Amino acid sequence: MAFRKRRDALRSILSGSSCVHPGSVYDATSIRIAEDLGFPVGMFGGSVASLAVLGDPDITLITLTELAEQMRRMSRAASLPVLVDADHGYGNALNVRRTVQELEAAGAAGLTIEDTLLPQAFGEAKAQLISLEEGVGKMKGALDGRGDPSLVIIGRTGAASITSLEDAIKRAKAYEAVGVDALFFTGIKNRAELEAIAAATTLPIVLGGAPEEINALDYLAGQRVRIALQGHAPFAAATQAVYETLKALRDGQSPKHLKGLASSELTERVMRGADMKKRGAELLGLRK
Repeated sequence: MAFRKRRDALRSILSGSSCVHPGSVYDATSIRIAEDLGFPVGMFGGSVASLAVLGDPDITLITLTELAEQMRRMSRAASLPVLVDADHGYGNALNVRRTVQELEAAGAAGLTIEDTLLPQAFGEAKAQLISLEEGVGKMKGALDGRGDPSLVIIGRTGAASITSLEDAIKRAKAYEAVGVDALFFTGIKNRAELEAIAAATTLPIVLGGAPEEINALDYLAGQRVRIALQGHAPFAAATQAVYETLKALRDGQSPKHLKGLASSELTERVMRGADMKKRGAELLGLRK
Protein backbone atom coordinates (compact mmCIF):
# COMPACT_ATOMS: atom_id res chain seq x y z
CA MET A 1 0.00 0.00 0.00
CA ALA A 2 1.09 3.57 -0.69
CA PHE A 3 1.84 4.55 2.90
CA ARG A 4 3.00 1.20 4.30
CA LYS A 5 6.64 2.26 4.58
CA ARG A 6 5.73 5.26 6.74
CA ARG A 7 3.55 3.16 9.01
CA ASP A 8 6.20 0.49 9.34
CA ALA A 9 8.68 3.22 10.36
CA LEU A 10 6.36 4.36 13.14
CA ARG A 11 5.86 0.78 14.28
CA SER A 12 9.63 0.34 14.35
CA ILE A 13 9.92 3.31 16.72
CA LEU A 14 7.22 1.92 19.00
CA SER A 15 8.76 -1.56 19.06
CA GLY A 16 12.28 -0.25 19.64
CA SER A 17 14.16 0.34 22.87
CA SER A 18 14.73 4.10 22.74
CA CYS A 19 12.59 7.22 23.11
CA VAL A 20 12.41 9.94 20.45
CA HIS A 21 11.04 13.45 20.22
CA PRO A 22 8.71 14.06 17.24
CA GLY A 23 8.84 17.11 15.06
CA SER A 24 5.70 19.22 15.43
CA VAL A 25 4.28 19.64 11.92
CA TYR A 26 1.18 21.35 10.61
CA ASP A 27 1.56 22.05 6.87
CA ALA A 28 3.53 21.11 3.77
CA THR A 29 6.43 23.41 4.58
CA SER A 30 6.85 22.37 8.22
CA ILE A 31 6.79 18.65 7.40
CA ARG A 32 9.45 19.08 4.74
CA ILE A 33 11.67 20.97 7.17
CA ALA A 34 11.19 18.30 9.85
CA GLU A 35 12.03 15.60 7.33
CA ASP A 36 15.14 17.42 6.09
CA LEU A 37 16.36 17.89 9.67
CA GLY A 38 16.13 14.18 10.33
CA PHE A 39 13.20 13.86 12.71
CA PRO A 40 12.13 10.21 12.76
CA VAL A 41 8.43 11.04 13.10
CA GLY A 42 6.12 14.04 12.93
CA MET A 43 3.32 14.96 15.32
CA PHE A 44 0.24 16.72 13.94
CA GLY A 45 -1.43 18.04 17.06
CA GLY A 46 -5.08 19.00 17.34
CA SER A 47 -4.20 22.44 18.68
CA VAL A 48 -1.89 23.36 15.81
CA ALA A 49 -4.34 21.86 13.33
CA SER A 50 -7.02 24.23 14.60
CA LEU A 51 -4.63 27.18 14.52
CA ALA A 52 -3.18 26.42 11.09
CA VAL A 53 -6.50 25.67 9.38
CA LEU A 54 -8.94 27.92 11.23
CA GLY A 55 -6.94 30.32 13.37
CA ASP A 56 -9.12 29.15 16.27
CA PRO A 57 -8.23 27.80 19.73
CA ASP A 58 -8.16 24.11 20.55
CA ILE A 59 -11.85 23.70 21.42
CA THR A 60 -12.82 21.11 18.79
CA LEU A 61 -14.09 23.48 16.12
CA ILE A 62 -12.08 21.88 13.34
CA THR A 63 -13.90 19.15 11.40
CA LEU A 64 -12.71 15.71 10.36
CA THR A 65 -12.72 16.78 6.71
CA GLU A 66 -10.47 19.76 7.42
CA LEU A 67 -8.08 17.68 9.52
CA ALA A 68 -7.85 14.92 6.92
CA GLU A 69 -7.32 17.39 4.07
CA GLN A 70 -4.44 19.02 5.91
CA MET A 71 -2.93 15.59 6.55
CA ARG A 72 -3.34 14.76 2.88
CA ARG A 73 -1.43 17.90 1.89
CA MET A 74 1.42 16.95 4.22
CA SER A 75 1.48 13.37 2.93
CA ARG A 76 1.94 14.65 -0.60
CA ALA A 77 4.73 17.01 0.42
CA ALA A 78 6.95 14.60 2.36
CA SER A 79 7.36 10.95 3.32
CA LEU A 80 7.94 11.57 7.03
CA PRO A 81 5.66 9.30 9.10
CA VAL A 82 3.11 11.41 10.97
CA LEU A 83 1.17 10.63 14.13
CA VAL A 84 -2.14 12.53 14.08
CA ASP A 85 -4.04 13.74 17.12
CA ALA A 86 -7.57 12.73 16.10
CA ASP A 87 -9.06 14.06 19.36
CA HIS A 88 -12.27 12.20 20.28
CA GLY A 89 -12.75 10.84 16.76
CA TYR A 90 -15.32 13.54 15.99
CA GLY A 91 -18.29 11.84 17.59
CA ASN A 92 -19.28 8.42 18.87
CA ALA A 93 -17.69 5.06 18.10
CA LEU A 94 -19.15 4.99 14.59
CA ASN A 95 -17.70 8.44 13.92
CA VAL A 96 -14.37 7.18 15.23
CA ARG A 97 -14.49 4.37 12.68
CA ARG A 98 -15.01 6.93 9.90
CA THR A 99 -12.22 9.11 11.31
CA VAL A 100 -9.77 6.23 11.06
CA GLN A 101 -10.82 5.51 7.47
CA GLU A 102 -10.34 9.12 6.42
CA LEU A 103 -6.97 9.61 8.11
CA GLU A 104 -5.73 6.28 6.79
CA ALA A 105 -6.63 7.38 3.25
CA ALA A 106 -4.95 10.74 3.90
CA GLY A 107 -1.62 9.05 4.64
CA ALA A 108 -1.35 9.20 8.43
CA ALA A 109 1.13 6.71 9.86
CA GLY A 110 -0.83 6.54 13.09
CA LEU A 111 -3.47 8.35 15.09
CA THR A 112 -4.65 8.81 18.64
CA ILE A 113 -8.21 8.56 19.93
CA GLU A 114 -8.88 10.02 23.36
CA ASP A 115 -11.55 9.57 26.01
CA THR A 116 -12.08 13.26 26.78
CA LEU A 117 -15.66 14.48 26.54
CA LEU A 118 -15.58 16.68 23.45
CA PRO A 119 -16.91 19.18 22.56
CA GLN A 120 -17.08 20.71 26.02
CA ALA A 121 -20.34 20.05 27.84
CA PHE A 122 -22.75 22.89 28.54
CA GLY A 123 -22.07 24.53 31.90
CA GLU A 124 -18.87 22.53 32.56
CA ALA A 125 -15.71 24.61 32.68
CA LYS A 126 -13.41 21.71 33.59
CA ALA A 127 -12.38 18.87 31.32
CA GLN A 128 -14.48 15.71 31.64
CA LEU A 129 -14.11 12.14 30.48
CA ILE A 130 -16.53 9.82 28.75
CA SER A 131 -17.31 6.57 30.56
CA LEU A 132 -14.87 3.70 30.43
CA GLU A 133 -17.43 1.67 28.49
CA GLU A 134 -17.81 4.36 25.84
CA GLY A 135 -14.04 4.72 25.65
CA VAL A 136 -13.67 1.01 25.00
CA GLY A 137 -16.32 1.25 22.31
CA LYS A 138 -14.38 4.04 20.61
CA MET A 139 -11.20 1.98 20.61
CA LYS A 140 -13.11 -0.93 19.08
CA GLY A 141 -14.54 1.41 16.47
CA ALA A 142 -11.06 2.68 15.62
CA LEU A 143 -9.70 -0.82 15.17
CA ASP A 144 -12.72 -1.85 13.10
CA GLY A 145 -12.21 1.13 10.79
CA ARG A 146 -8.61 0.26 10.03
CA GLY A 147 -8.14 -1.15 6.54
CA ASP A 148 -4.34 -1.22 6.47
CA PRO A 149 -3.10 -3.38 9.35
CA SER A 150 0.11 -1.36 9.50
CA LEU A 151 -1.77 1.82 10.51
CA VAL A 152 -1.00 2.54 14.18
CA ILE A 153 -3.99 3.05 16.50
CA ILE A 154 -3.16 4.60 19.88
CA GLY A 155 -5.55 4.85 22.82
CA ARG A 156 -5.20 8.14 24.68
CA THR A 157 -6.36 9.23 28.11
CA GLY A 158 -5.96 12.36 30.20
CA ALA A 159 -7.47 10.74 33.27
CA ALA A 160 -4.32 11.24 35.36
CA SER A 161 -5.04 14.98 35.58
CA ILE A 162 -8.84 14.84 35.31
CA THR A 163 -9.92 12.02 37.62
CA SER A 164 -7.03 10.01 39.11
CA LEU A 165 -3.96 8.00 38.34
CA GLU A 166 -5.88 4.86 39.25
CA ASP A 167 -8.54 5.70 36.68
CA ALA A 168 -5.87 6.37 34.05
CA ILE A 169 -4.38 2.93 34.66
CA LYS A 170 -7.80 1.26 34.59
CA ARG A 171 -8.66 2.89 31.29
CA ALA A 172 -5.26 2.13 29.79
CA LYS A 173 -5.52 -1.55 30.70
CA ALA A 174 -9.00 -1.72 29.16
CA TYR A 175 -7.81 -0.11 25.92
CA GLU A 176 -4.81 -2.42 25.88
CA ALA A 177 -7.13 -5.42 26.22
CA VAL A 178 -9.14 -4.24 23.19
CA GLY A 179 -6.05 -4.39 21.01
CA VAL A 180 -4.72 -0.87 20.43
CA ASP A 181 -1.06 -0.62 19.41
CA ALA A 182 0.14 1.84 22.04
CA LEU A 183 -1.04 4.05 24.90
CA PHE A 184 -0.88 7.85 25.04
CA PHE A 185 -0.94 9.66 28.38
CA THR A 186 -1.27 13.33 29.21
CA GLY A 187 -1.25 14.97 32.62
CA ILE A 188 1.51 12.81 34.14
CA LYS A 189 2.99 14.87 36.98
CA ASN A 190 6.04 12.97 38.23
CA ARG A 191 8.21 9.88 37.90
CA ALA A 192 6.17 7.90 40.41
CA GLU A 193 3.04 8.23 38.26
CA LEU A 194 4.86 7.26 35.08
CA GLU A 195 6.48 4.28 36.77
CA ALA A 196 3.12 3.10 38.11
CA ILE A 197 1.65 3.28 34.60
CA ALA A 198 4.60 1.45 33.07
CA ALA A 199 4.36 -1.29 35.69
CA ALA A 200 0.62 -1.80 35.15
CA THR A 201 0.67 -1.92 31.33
CA THR A 202 2.66 -3.66 28.60
CA LEU A 203 2.23 -1.58 25.44
CA PRO A 204 4.57 1.15 24.14
CA ILE A 205 3.84 4.54 25.69
CA VAL A 206 3.51 7.95 24.07
CA LEU A 207 3.81 10.82 26.53
CA GLY A 208 2.27 14.25 26.22
CA GLY A 209 3.62 17.28 28.03
CA ALA A 210 5.44 16.32 31.22
CA PRO A 211 7.49 18.09 33.90
CA GLU A 212 11.19 18.66 33.23
CA GLU A 213 12.17 16.12 35.89
CA ILE A 214 10.97 13.19 33.80
CA ASN A 215 12.02 14.37 30.35
CA ALA A 216 15.42 12.66 30.09
CA LEU A 217 15.23 10.36 27.07
CA ASP A 218 17.19 7.53 28.70
CA TYR A 219 14.86 7.52 31.70
CA LEU A 220 11.77 7.64 29.51
CA ALA A 221 13.06 4.79 27.38
CA GLY A 222 13.47 2.72 30.53
CA GLN A 223 9.79 3.28 31.32
CA ARG A 224 8.75 2.05 27.86
CA VAL A 225 8.07 5.56 26.55
CA ARG A 226 8.88 5.51 22.85
CA ILE A 227 7.66 8.97 21.80
CA ALA A 228 7.75 12.05 24.04
CA LEU A 229 6.10 15.22 22.80
CA GLN A 230 7.74 18.62 23.28
CA GLY A 231 4.79 20.88 22.56
CA HIS A 232 4.33 22.86 19.37
CA ALA A 233 7.05 25.50 19.45
CA PRO A 234 7.50 25.63 15.64
CA PHE A 235 4.03 27.05 15.11
CA ALA A 236 4.55 29.58 17.90
CA ALA A 237 7.88 30.61 16.36
CA ALA A 238 6.31 30.95 12.92
CA THR A 239 3.50 33.09 14.31
CA GLN A 240 5.98 35.41 16.02
CA ALA A 241 8.08 35.70 12.87
CA VAL A 242 5.08 36.56 10.69
CA TYR A 243 3.89 39.11 13.23
CA GLU A 244 7.28 40.83 13.45
CA THR A 245 7.72 40.89 9.68
CA LEU A 246 4.27 42.30 8.96
CA LYS A 247 4.63 44.85 11.76
CA ALA A 248 7.97 46.03 10.39
CA LEU A 249 6.48 46.43 6.92
CA ARG A 250 3.42 48.20 8.32
CA ASP A 251 5.73 50.55 10.24
CA GLY A 252 7.45 51.51 6.98
CA GLN A 253 10.55 49.34 6.99
CA SER A 254 11.94 48.45 3.57
CA PRO A 255 11.69 44.74 2.65
CA LYS A 256 15.43 44.63 1.93
CA HIS A 257 16.18 45.59 5.55
CA LEU A 258 14.03 42.90 7.15
CA LYS A 259 15.79 40.41 9.40
CA GLY A 260 15.19 36.72 10.02
CA LEU A 261 14.00 35.84 6.53
CA ALA A 262 14.67 32.45 5.00
CA SER A 263 17.53 32.52 2.53
CA SER A 264 16.87 31.81 -1.12
CA GLU A 265 18.85 28.59 -0.70
CA LEU A 266 16.65 27.38 2.17
CA THR A 267 13.47 28.36 0.33
CA GLU A 268 14.65 26.57 -2.79
CA ARG A 269 15.39 23.44 -0.77
CA VAL A 270 12.07 23.45 1.07
CA MET A 271 10.06 23.84 -2.14
CA ARG A 272 12.18 21.15 -3.83
CA GLY A 273 13.12 23.59 -6.56
CA ALA A 274 15.90 21.44 -8.00
CA ASP A 275 13.51 18.50 -8.43
CA MET A 276 10.98 20.69 -10.18
CA LYS A 277 13.60 22.12 -12.54
CA LYS A 278 14.72 18.60 -13.42
CA ARG A 279 11.14 17.55 -14.17
CA GLY A 280 10.59 20.71 -16.16
CA ALA A 281 13.54 19.82 -18.33
CA GLU A 282 12.53 16.17 -18.72
CA LEU A 283 8.79 16.63 -19.17
CA LEU A 284 8.41 20.09 -20.67
CA GLY A 285 11.70 20.49 -22.47
CA LEU A 286 12.55 23.56 -20.39
CA ARG A 287 16.15 24.72 -20.55
CA LYS A 288 17.96 27.57 -18.94
